[in-house]
Amino acid sequence: MDRLILVRFDVGMTLTRALVLTTAFCSAVTGGSLFAFSTFVMPALDRLPVGQALPAMQAINVAAPRGLFIVPLLGSAVGSAAVGVLALVRAQPPGRGWLLLGAAAGVAAFAVTAAYHVPRNDALALVQAASPEARARWTAYAVGWTRWNHLRTVLALASAVALVAGARADR
Repeated sequence: MDRLILVRFDVGMTLTRALVLTTAFCSAVTGGSLFAFSTFVMPALDRLPVGQALPAMQAINVAAPRGLFIVPLLGSAVGSAAVGVLALVRAQPPGRGWLLLGAAAGVAAFAVTAAYHVPRNDALALVQAASPEARARWTAYAVGWTRWNHLRTVLALASAVALVAGARADR
């Protein structure tokens, strides 16, 4: 055998595809976490007296950016930005529209977090649960926070679905 036989091992996974699917996973985890808040965490907090609900949410707001939740949250945002750039610079990849949609939704979900939720969480941190304005501040916070959380939940989950559709089309 004087011929050199090269074996190509190809599992159909490019670096771009791995980035897209990892970003989709991060978006799905983020969306699922946010879905939990919209569907049962905030409603449960609303059933508590303000003197318990407000400090509980303050504790959650301290723990969330320090826990593992930050990994998929930031991973989906950074990954979405990278996927968006790659989808734009590659010459008409199959699934380009899906990739761009998924990237835009992922970046938008993070933008809602940064522009809406973080400032309100910071403002809530300054409210004393026993203060006279605590009830009004909590009520306004919980209503607005939950409405905007529904939006970022939908955006994160839509990002995951669109990115997977784009990855499937780009095979």
